[in-house]
Amino acid sequence: MQASMENKSTNNLFIVILFSVMSAIIIIPLLYVVAVSLSYDGDIAKYGYQLIPERITFLAYTYIFQTPTALLHSYMITIIVTAVGTVLSLILTSSLAYVMTRKDYRYARITTFFVFFTLLFNAGLVPSYMVVTKLLHIQDTIWAMILPYGVSAWFTMLMRGFMQSLPFEIIESAKIDGSSELSTFVRIILPLSKPALATVGLFYALAYWNDWWLALLYINSEDLIPLQYYLQRIMSNIEFLTTSVQAGISIDLSQIPAESSRMAIAILAAGPMLFAFPFFQKYLVKGLTVGAVKG
Repeated sequence: MQASMENKSTNNLFIVILFSVMSAIIIIPLLYVVAVSLSYDGDIAKYGYQLIPERITFLAYTYIFQTPTALLHSYMITIIVTAVGTVLSLILTSSLAYVMTRKDYRYARITTFFVFFTLLFNAGLVPSYMVVTKLLHIQDTIWAMILPYGVSAWFTMLMRGFMQSLPFEIIESAKIDGSSELSTFVRIILPLSKPALATVGLFYALAYWNDWWLALLYINSEDLIPLQYYLQRIMSNIEFLTTSVQAGISIDLSQIPAESSRMAIAILAAGPMLFAFPFFQKYLVKGLTVGAVKG
């Protein structure tokens, strides 16, 4: 008995040490990014990347926040796109996944085949661009950054895998009690699918938050520039100035914190999602594992 307890304690200690090392491997690069964003470019060139900066400065953040109104407006656009896009994508994805799991739906297999087919084959950029600009006419509107990511085939299959784990008898009982299809879906299926909704919702939110490609393709108005595209433009300007100096053009780069600005941009872009992730964490593992097992 005592030997069994000792073995259990040893195993627990090994697990704690293992996960501590793994956590450090994940956290230390993030701390390096924060440290470099608070360093002078001269110190970075002289001493390299350091976990504790030689001298702390907020020059990179000051450079990025030179136009705070534009930056905050870009934040607001990204928040709106992420919020509206995530909700809309969850509605569309869960509805499609629910249809695919209904055993009494004649075209469930055909629908599943079409979704799976789009998972394997993509039409490409040109058809997508034509749909957005020639068919939907939503270029240079906020919908151009939302609708193209409305439904993901992979997320739909993940949601379908979770919903298949729900007993079909629940739906049959609801139909016997006189519940409509919409009422059954909204009042019964969706509340039972909270882990999957939270998991897929987090993935959609990350996709919308990190996207700058759609803005590059479809947005010309300065009032609709999202955060990621705004920061990408700042980064492009820094790289252009650095390249100009290397080409012999006389530009004073002493006031432009090129390297530290890169890290500051990474912090500004990823920060909100890092704070939002813990709220979804308790649903994330359950939503992924159930969907994977039943898919």
